[in-house]
Amino acid sequence: MARLLFVALLFCASAVAENFSWPGGIAFIDLGAAEGLAPVVRYDGKRVLIMNHDGRWRAAVGIALDATTGTTSVSIADGEQQTFEVTDRDYREQHLDVAPGFVSLSEENLARVGRERKLIDAALTNWRQVSFDDISLHTPVPGPQSSSFGLRRFFNDEPRSPHKGMDIAARSGEPILAPRDGVVTATGNYYFNGNTVIVDHGQGFVTMYCHLSEIGVTKGQLVSVGEPLGAVGATGRVTGPHLHFGTYLNGNAIDPALLLP
Repeated sequence: MARLLFVALLFCASAVAENFSWPGGIAFIDLGAAEGLAPVVRYDGKRVLIMNHDGRWRAAVGIALDATTGTTSVSIADGEQQTFEVTDRDYREQHLDVAPGFVSLSEENLARVGRERKLIDAALTNWRQVSFDDISLHTPVPGPQSSSFGLRRFFNDEPRSPHKGMDIAARSGEPILAPRDGVVTATGNYYFNGNTVIVDHGQGFVTMYCHLSEIGVTKGQLVSVGEPLGAVGATGRVTGPHLHFGTYLNGNAIDPALLLP
């Protein structure tokens, strides 16, 4: 465990030293010496995670998958604007065959999905003040990690929204472990996501775990790194057992590969 933590911290140190400022990526912005209170920074109207990294305040800005490339900016509470560049990134296409009921929804299921979307969005945008010096994560479950984040998806040849997570191949029943400390802010069985757990790590840094065979935590529960959250399964809109692992900053889905060792 100590070696894994050392590798993760080394990775995060190098990650903060560079930028992944493309749609679905992270812009790390230097805000000066870490003196006094941390600055309040907003991007696209939402508060941004601030960390004290090597004695410097650094913002970790999650960039939406549909963000426009070019110059954009964050706003700081004192009225200052700090610009950064969003660069282009190409994502592949993915074509999947699923049960027709997961593509052409009945009115009842459309209403259900709408209700669930509000619950999920609330959990993904929760703000809780926590101090950070890095945003590295442990791997939640062992197994091959696909580069599926950002894929433009077609279900039964019909276009749908891009894939906003990483698929980790694992056998059904494999324990899923919390990748860092946090608070469970939502659990439930959702139409598309199946059995789902959402964990708030603080300052708008949130992780999501979908298609579980069983949920092992409850809403409001404090979890520590390495603690079981549930087990891998094949519930919801899936083609087989795996973990859909989502990571979010300031409400935007970002590529989990940028945070894992």
